[in-house]
Amino acid sequence: MSELTTVARPYAKAAFEFAAEHQAIDKWQTQLDFAAAVADNDAIAELLHGAIAVEQLAEIFIKVCDENLDEFGQNLVKVMAENGRLAVLPQVATLFKQMADERASLVEADVVSATELSDEQKQKIAESLEKRLERKVKLNCTVDPQLIAGVVINAGDLVIDGSVRGKLNRMADTLQS
Repeated sequence: MSELTTVARPYAKAAFEFAAEHQAIDKWQTQLDFAAAVADNDAIAELLHGAIAVEQLAEIFIKVCDENLDEFGQNLVKVMAENGRLAVLPQVATLFKQMADERASLVEADVVSATELSDEQKQKIAESLEKRLERKVKLNCTVDPQLIAGVVINAGDLVIDGSVRGKLNRMADTLQS
């Protein structure tokens, strides 16, 4: 996976710099997300790894994307097709999103709780994380009843495990050592 990210990074960076220069980051994110979904399609993925001419592959890909790609998005697809890199479009879209979030000083935090969180609880968590990380925070909340109680928060490199299951696991590790 890291190899794909390494291959995708220059394309994502070039696309992001172009989008930022033309004040079109949201438009480019939409285009890249759509192109990534097309690249993930089983039929298209089969074509990407097949023995089809580069020009034909780019043309097919652009026709499938139709009006979802502007001329600059089509140019990116052509360049990536010429270099045999269309399969990494999902990673390009992911890296582009990370760059856009970084520019907007936004971090996504995955919050897993044992039960559904109330709006008030979500707001308190978001405010605490914003203060700690000094950035805007977007919460992605999910429920995992196996936590027993509490929450686990992942925000970039920060992991906060306040779940009962996590506490029990730490206690068991302490008792065994």
